[in-house]
Amino acid sequence: MKRCIMHLDMDAFFASVEQLDHPEWKGKPVIVGGSGDRGVVCAASYEARKFGVHSAMPIVQARKLCPHGIYTGNSRERYLELSRKVISVLHAYSPVIEKASIDEAYIDATGLEHIFGPPLEMAHGIKQKIFDTVGLTCSIGIAPVKFLAKIASDYNKPNGLYAIFEKDVPAFLNELPVRKIPGVGKKFVGKLDELGVSSCGQVLEYSVEFWERRFGKSGISLWERSNGIDERAVETYVEAKSESAENTLHKDTFDKALLKKWLMRHADRVGQNQRKHGLKGRTITLKVKYSDFQSLTRSKTLPDPTNTTDVIYQVAADLLDSIELARPVRLIGLGLSNYNNTGVEQLNMLDHMQHNCAGVVRATKKQQQLDETLDAVRNKFGNKVICRGSLFGFNEE
Repeated sequence: MKRCIMHLDMDAFFASVEQLDHPEWKGKPVIVGGSGDRGVVCAASYEARKFGVHSAMPIVQARKLCPHGIYTGNSRERYLELSRKVISVLHAYSPVIEKASIDEAYIDATGLEHIFGPPLEMAHGIKQKIFDTVGLTCSIGIAPVKFLAKIASDYNKPNGLYAIFEKDVPAFLNELPVRKIPGVGKKFVGKLDELGVSSCGQVLEYSVEFWERRFGKSGISLWERSNGIDERAVETYVEAKSESAENTLHKDTFDKALLKKWLMRHADRVGQNQRKHGLKGRTITLKVKYSDFQSLTRSKTLPDPTNTTDVIYQVAADLLDSIELARPVRLIGLGLSNYNNTGVEQLNMLDHMQHNCAGVVRATKKQQQLDETLDAVRNKFGNKVICRGSLFGFNEE
């Protein structure tokens, strides 16, 4: 049976949710990313994009391009709520759904034409059902493989629908710019430009062996995509690979004591979420972004996986102490990755010690009990009713 894969992408999701919740903002340029000048743009409505505003752009730059825009903080819980509703709609059409992010998903529609009609008819039905359920529009791409479905969903946005049928794949790919292929970034495009290659059709003028010699696995992948090859299936469950938290400070600083307050805040959030989902990681990563937007990261891998807040914090704080701040810091963050959730852990015979003789940070029973108590209180009464002593009186403004 020929595969039929759909890629659904919500249109300017965060900004569209804000316009939905604030009807007076409809038709106006809305920029999500904070009302101050310290952050970056998380999302921009299509009205704001006309002025050149886009995601990941510094807010201060967005204000110069669109000074009359509406700038707002993000409502993450609200976005998650509507995202869950969208996924529920998709499950009414197919049992095989892969949530790629908070605002996009893949749908395996293979064989479903007997129930919902041809792919285009099914896609129209999904789009209408989502609009009726959450009041938002989405764009859908249809293709025989995942990467082409994702490319197709970007056509005719917003509220778009575009299908690439199997018979049309060779002609479509022949003219497709290589920069449109997911995973082909600016540096790779620059190297291809040096070879005079800008389209998939031009990629196929060279053998797969040529591309492998030039770029290794990336070269093979480029050749395969240019041939329309993508064996990846729609996965109903994708294991989490990392969790992180970060924030842009209201004022650039050299103050490591302040930065550590933020690291505790981030460790508290990451640790709580990891425990909620039964996840543990071995690698803690510190992220620092300087006032000139240059970033620095440092990581440490522990012998045992952890989700204990104090351990995550202590490792990140130690990493911060190990670096000399070259310039004032504008952003501080940490992440937990390298998951090992087999349930098998090395027993620590000296769990009364936080650092063993090799300087390795381990969780004590008291720290684990504290986490359990805080989690129980927060689950019942909300996150704001209690905080760690080290954060008491900490003004996040």
